[in-house]
Amino acid sequence: MNSTNRARTVARLAVSGFSAVVIGSVLLAASPASANVPEGWSNPESVNPLHFLAVVLGIPAALALVIILLVIAPGLARGEKFVHSNSAPEAEWFGGPRTGTEELPAPDTAESKAGGASGRW
Repeated sequence: MNSTNRARTVARLAVSGFSAVVIGSVLLAASPASANVPEGWSNPESVNPLHFLAVVLGIPAALALVIILLVIAPGLARGEKFVHSNSAPEAEWFGGPRTGTEELPAPDTAESKAGGASGRW
């Protein structure tokens, strides 16, 4: 083992030892406080776990259902169906010709811009 490898090994051991000391001191400092409730404060009763779950999970779930119903209700009132079909949706060209591409003008000359894209880089 040459001196370079020995120095690297010593440096690795020093860093890992320092890391262990830092982690250990953080874990010891993170212990819970052992203080009593101050005299003027109330001492509340413990919360029932089912009541806690009902509040934490039930209220957001109920709000989500209400929002979903408010979004879907107008479509249901119009008679729309909310089922997914495997067929592709019909293509729609916004602002394009109503009868398809046959309405597009053909190019008049070679320099004409009508009839297609002419992108340049």
